[in-house]
Amino acid sequence: MRQRISIWLLTTVLLITASFADAQQPKKVPRIGFLTAASASSQTVRLEAFRRGLKDFGYFERKNITIDYRFAEGNLDRVPSLAAELVQLSVNIIVTGGGTSTRAAKEATLTIPIVMGFDNDPVGNGFVASLARPGGNVTGLSTLAPEISGKQLELLKEIVPKLSRVGVLGSSIAPGNSQALKEIELAAGAFGVKLQYLEVRDPNDIETAFRAASKARADAVLVLPSPITLSQRKQIADLATKSRLPAMYWATEFVDVGGLMSYSVSFTDLFQRAATYVDKILKGSKPADLPVEQPTKFELVINLKTAKQIGLTIPPNVLARADRVIR
Repeated sequence: MRQRISIWLLTTVLLITASFADAQQPKKVPRIGFLTAASASSQTVRLEAFRRGLKDFGYFERKNITIDYRFAEGNLDRVPSLAAELVQLSVNIIVTGGGTSTRAAKEATLTIPIVMGFDNDPVGNGFVASLARPGGNVTGLSTLAPEISGKQLELLKEIVPKLSRVGVLGSSIAPGNSQALKEIELAAGAFGVKLQYLEVRDPNDIETAFRAASKARADAVLVLPSPITLSQRKQIADLATKSRLPAMYWATEFVDVGGLMSYSVSFTDLFQRAATYVDKILKGSKPADLPVEQPTKFELVINLKTAKQIGLTIPPNVLARADRVIR
């Protein structure tokens, strides 16, 4: 009897000790890598939206989730090495802010899940097999809405009725821009507008592009998506104002620093929705099985201060359609 009691007591003590030890083991905190070719300052609002989305699922930075940030500051050559750093850190997921960073992440790892904060053309860029069935380690959000580019030119035509020549500023080789250029060309043909391509592959190209636009007597400028244009948004907005050129931008961040007008998908909405993918993957879902979502929210933002500076009157019917007006 005494032997049985001793064995029972020993077993009980061991079980209690094991349970206590398990309770003392710190839970492994998920580690997220955030990678973008753009500057840190250009991502402030988007990152706030991403963190807000994470909070909706109970994730709080520095409490039960860690985020490692990598910004290339518009230097595209740095992106591959930054992607490699995140892989070496053994992050659980890499969230990317655009096609350039998604490509670098995909080339750096075939196993770590990658969530696209946005991408112009995930299938065309070779990131996923299809939107419905990504099939690899990449999934996330798409800005695939070809009609946007045509709508941007249409809005320029509305605020500049005599619009005849538009400078298209950006990189033709940036991921997804080939489709945007096709849409702009179709819209230009319908409106009788001539396009002047102003190639910007480096920040040093920006001033040269504006000089070329002024020399060719462009009536307006349309800026294409790229990490360089976003990182240099203040310089571009200032040069457009100095040149007295109405300008249409692809993201609201340009308007916030003095740009005239933007019509785009809501990037804050996309980045907040990116948190949904992070939550699902952390709970066991595979990127290959999570369909890529397309944009559902679009926004028109107008800066009336800038309009006044360049001597432009925004028609009331355009103002009435704006989601936000900076006065």
